Amino acid sequence: MSASLAPLAAHRRRVIALAGHMGDPDTARAGLADPEPSVRGTALGALHRLGALRPDELRASFADPAAPVRRRAAEVAAHYPAVSLLALLHDGDPTVIEVAAWSCGEHEVVDDDVLSRLISLATSHDDALVREAAVAALGAIGDDRGLPAILVGCTDKPAVRRRAVLALAPFEGEAVDAAITAALVDRDWQVRQAGEDMTRETM
Repeated sequence: MSASLAPLAAHRRRVIALAGHMGDPDTARAGLADPEPSVRGTALGALHRLGALRPDELRASFADPAAPVRRRAAEVAAHYPAVSLLALLHDGDPTVIEVAAWSCGEHEVVDDDVLSRLISLATSHDDALVREAAVAALGAIGDDRGLPAILVGCTDKPAVRRRAVLALAPFEGEAVDAAITAALVDRDWQVRQAGEDMTRETM
């Protein structure tokens, strides 16, 4: 966006944001077609605030050419459990995938394709933030099929290990107990704290 267009785009964004607070879904909806990504992202939020965002509009935003808009769509989608996030879990931008994984955890109930993708992300994605978000989602979902991936996360980088230990909360068994015991003596203090928190929960 050129400097000369920046003030115009900022004005349009303010108008769309205000529409979301003033009960004006028509003005907010017009922002979905704006040439400026920040305006399109604001329109998603405004329509959601108004309770006027249609599932097909949300799904269309999953294919937006701008990653910030897709990321905002992934965030908003946390409130729409009937809308599958599978497409965004395959996004080319890891920041979009991270938010999409988090939103899947908010859904709590997901279909088999989404669950399989979260398991794959938790165990094999190059970005540690994506692995951490996927592990957290698997813990929130609580499906036994996700447990092996969470246990893998317990041996990952410190931030992933900490999240993985906490994600063990819905599960039981010897492998779970062993992972929590290992966390109690982990070299990272945050992982040890997570292990202590889990131990207190089971007492």
